[in-house]
Amino acid sequence: MECERGALRLSGELLRELGATTGVAFLSSPRVWKLWGSAIARGMGAGRGARTVLFADGEAAKTISTVEKICRRLAAIGLDRRGTIVAVGGGVVGDVAGFAAATYLRGVRLVQIPTTLVAQVDSAIGGKTGVNLPEGKNLVGAFYQPALVVVDPGLLRTLPARQFHSGIYEVVKYAVLADRHLFEFLENRMEELLRQESSALDWIVPRCIALKAQIVSRDERESGPREALNLGHTFGHALESLTRYRRFLHGEAVGWGLIAAARLAEAINWLTAVDAARIEALICSAGALRPIPRISPPKWIAAMRGDKKARGGRLRFILPRQIGEVRCAENVPERVLKSILSGLDRPRRAN
Repeated sequence: MECERGALRLSGELLRELGATTGVAFLSSPRVWKLWGSAIARGMGAGRGARTVLFADGEAAKTISTVEKICRRLAAIGLDRRGTIVAVGGGVVGDVAGFAAATYLRGVRLVQIPTTLVAQVDSAIGGKTGVNLPEGKNLVGAFYQPALVVVDPGLLRTLPARQFHSGIYEVVKYAVLADRHLFEFLENRMEELLRQESSALDWIVPRCIALKAQIVSRDERESGPREALNLGHTFGHALESLTRYRRFLHGEAVGWGLIAAARLAEAINWLTAVDAARIEALICSAGALRPIPRISPPKWIAAMRGDKKARGGRLRFILPRQIGEVRCAENVPERVLKSILSGLDRPRRAN
């Protein structure tokens, strides 16, 4: 792991430190590669002859079909078992490229160079890879650790504003689940973060990475403590699936999921009204979320039953007990859940 502003300049040296490789294939999206491809290929010693596999980086492209096309392209360019895949892009590119690396020739070396805030603080860290099915998000995948992750906050300067805001909701997730100090930092300095001031961004990115690394090191395959990272995701993944991955960016869906989790935790007396209001206010301070279309509670619940965290069709939620602490809740009364879901598209009432 290398995380610092300017880390991209070290990528070639870091790659060489991993040992010999018979070739490098860069997996990216057309837009990201146009912005950063030359610099990254040059920095890694590939130059103009870089072998690239480009694919769409929207959630709609996060499918088994896309992985098959990538693997066929890798075979065509002759990448062998001692080759290296370098994923350059956001969360979708990282997840798809990571799954391809895990399965092509039963596993080749993987390097992640995340270019979005969501990917830098979350999805590029921890070794979870996967693709979506019509029945739900990330239902096909593998745990596959990258050999190297290069995080350079300077890459975020070309990120569209909506994508950057989407990443902030994932940062809020970390604050709610494990870091009250980070939460207070965001409350006090959100405007600086929104302006991408380096003093704020360069403090937040490595802190989130350290939090995730600490959790993942205790539970690499999500059998216990790592489940905490799914805060907001049971709701968020359902929302993405119900809107066919076209209306919301992943972080935006997580933002709504955090609001739903806070309201549900308050409703079952796990969270005080004051903390629930603070969580919702912090999410809103990062920017207005796209409105939720009208979705009936039964449709919500059916979609959530397909979530990876469900057990025997029984819903399980990661919910905050206080800012900085979460627990897993089971057997939430359905009437309470329906009440939360039916009013999720309405603003919180002032106390």
